[in-house]
Amino acid sequence: MTAPKAPTTAEELRGAGLRVTAARVALLETVRDGDHLGVEALASGVRDRVGHISLQAVYEALHALTAAGLVRRIEPAGSSARFEGRVGDNHHHIVCRACGAVADVDCAVGEAPCLTTSDDHGFSIEEAEVIYWGLCPACSTTRSS
Repeated sequence: MTAPKAPTTAEELRGAGLRVTAARVALLETVRDGDHLGVEALASGVRDRVGHISLQAVYEALHALTAAGLVRRIEPAGSSARFEGRVGDNHHHIVCRACGAVADVDCAVGEAPCLTTSDDHGFSIEEAEVIYWGLCPACSTTRSS
């Protein structure tokens, strides 16, 4: 018995109710191949795959992909928006204070949303976003030398 075939990027876009375009396919694949990339880096990656695309078109496509739940936007304090393809699992991030590197951190404890507030103010909490701050291994080595 063979495992079910994973959907293609085009099938995922259609399944999310989005029109399939070469730019959207290239952008979603670039987000997933990258590591918490910003808009400029994503635009460059899309251009490498399909040729010219305007920055405005990248912003519009990112908005659509984020709204559809195919891409997640994160904005660590003091940093421009970054995008990732890991969605729906309520993971967190760790950010290097020196170089800005970002890495995924799985949920710390318990079930989603990982944290229980001391007062939920009547909100129905669905997700917790935690950002850990520190120094990456390369920056730690540089500072201790």
